[in-house]
Amino acid sequence: MLTQIVTFLILISIIGCVLYGRRLIRTEKIDAVFGNPERALGGTHWVIVGSGFLIFIWLYYSWDIAKGFYPQSANELCQVAKVNDSLLGLKYQFPIEERELKSTSQIKQENKNLKIISLEIQNSRELNDEQKKILANFINNTKQLIPLLTNQDLLENETKQKIDDITGKINLLTENFQKPDYPIETEQELNKRLQAVKEEGGWGITKIDAGSGSIENTLEVPLVPATNRGLKFHTAAQELNLISDEFFKLRNHNPQFKNKIKEIKNNVKAYRNDLDDSEELASAYAKNIVKIARRIEFASIYPPNALDKMQNSIIKFDNAQLKAQGGLRYIDIFLFPAGTIVASGANCSEQGSGRWLPKPSDTFNKFVLMSKPSVGYKDVPLLWIKMVDISNVVGFILPDFIADILPGEYPIHNKDGIVNQNFKGGVLKIVTGDFNLLKVPVPYGHIWDSFLRVFLGLVFGILIGVPLGLFMGLNRFAKGFFDPLIELYRPVPPLAWAPLIISVLGIDNTGKVFLLFMVSLSIMIISARAGASGTQLSKIHAAHSLGASKRQILRYVIFPNSLPEILTGIRVAVGMCWGTLVAAEFLAGTTGIGFVENVAKKYFQYEVIWITIFIMGMLGLLFDVTLRKLIDKYIPWRGKG
Repeated sequence: MLTQIVTFLILISIIGCVLYGRRLIRTEKIDAVFGNPERALGGTHWVIVGSGFLIFIWLYYSWDIAKGFYPQSANELCQVAKVNDSLLGLKYQFPIEERELKSTSQIKQENKNLKIISLEIQNSRELNDEQKKILANFINNTKQLIPLLTNQDLLENETKQKIDDITGKINLLTENFQKPDYPIETEQELNKRLQAVKEEGGWGITKIDAGSGSIENTLEVPLVPATNRGLKFHTAAQELNLISDEFFKLRNHNPQFKNKIKEIKNNVKAYRNDLDDSEELASAYAKNIVKIARRIEFASIYPPNALDKMQNSIIKFDNAQLKAQGGLRYIDIFLFPAGTIVASGANCSEQGSGRWLPKPSDTFNKFVLMSKPSVGYKDVPLLWIKMVDISNVVGFILPDFIADILPGEYPIHNKDGIVNQNFKGGVLKIVTGDFNLLKVPVPYGHIWDSFLRVFLGLVFGILIGVPLGLFMGLNRFAKGFFDPLIELYRPVPPLAWAPLIISVLGIDNTGKVFLLFMVSLSIMIISARAGASGTQLSKIHAAHSLGASKRQILRYVIFPNSLPEILTGIRVAVGMCWGTLVAAEFLAGTTGIGFVENVAKKYFQYEVIWITIFIMGMLGLLFDVTLRKLIDKYIPWRGKG
């Protein structure tokens, strides 16, 4: 119901905003559009159009619209897929799914194989004339097997009767299938089926393991028939499987054929037993010939018109089941683009866009479940708050070397084994978090871990990269000395550094933060250098003429002029850091968005994969929007000379 409402709202919003936008276009004057900096402001209605169109495409190609408007469609198509799967083997015997009879194609293939072996034997220099003669005789005898199977006069009455019986079963199935009350289901069977449907769950349902509390894979398509139409196809598929098994067990083996195939096998076996080790090639050819004979033996080869009645029966049933699908065929065509529901063994699954592009409703439901602290992902919530002693926070923020650089010595115990604390020792306890004070709320979870890694790597990159970039932009020595070093490591992809850094610094936060620091450092250096070197000399000369010192020129002229470039570099660095972080968490990580996506990939949890993509996109967008606001507010001179 919710999907239907959302779909209608999206369509109404798109149509309404398009009409509103067209009206604005007609009312705007040309001179008010071209050359006017205000022309790009607003346009909220076009944002709605773009976003709504994107969501609608997702709804459509993920089959969420099909699920919303026709909730039983996937289950019914599953039953249809069972029928098609059962029919497939029978259809392949006739010019229905293929161009020619299966018998014809098998005969052509085996005659081709015999011809190839015959030519190889004739042209072989390692075989003597006697060996060639014997092998040629085996080939001729094998060729004689095929006419024994394709001769209508040699077709046994028992085989004819079995073919007629199978044909009659198909006709009876077609007749019963067309009846409105097929299959007849008792009340007990109905209750049992409905209970199985209830226990199985619906299309795309998400389950939580009762023991571990972890989220299990989403159920793709319910297998148990939930509707009367689905039950009709399900029952027909079961009967077709029995008919198909019966047909493929049937072999057109008349007495002449049996004697001939037995003769070939015995002669080849006796011939190979008489050969010595020096005649290995002749033995190999004889073995290949008998392999072809066995393939002919186990193939379903019949006289040309022996299966015509069966073919007509199969076509008749196929037409009947297509007709019985009714509107379901159009649902499959229009609401399941680029794919459908297919039967694979005992299960049904989504094939096409619906498999890798999960439904928004399923994705939202799984996101809600994962957002619950009691569920999360792999026993870790996405984002939550826990109470942590402030000592742990202080110990995490403050580096230990603060205590080391203080004058004096750390306290030692006296003769009574008592340690009398001094100032240096007290500072050490603080910076290492070795104290208890009070508990404070601290965020934690996969999202927070990834966010913190990106933030720290970016901050360290800014703190070191910006001053160094400004120095390089203003000093020849700094530019000449540092530029080759930076340009040496900057082109190297972050993933190339990742194995080395993680192996040296470990898989914890230190290695990942340092990797992100390396990514952001080069970007910030280049952006700050470009901003400093791009400062107009006229501004510097004007400030100098007014009596400004070098420090004042740097603070009030060069640095403000470099800020737009620096903030643009930060925007670029944020995107690079997110991409690198995911790769690093892929390689080595126990928490974080990249870790979640990596685990989800292994278990084909497509909803979880798209959730991680959405989270990373939203966090990146949050960073970018924040920077845009800061630029607009604190750098009003940007782009104005």
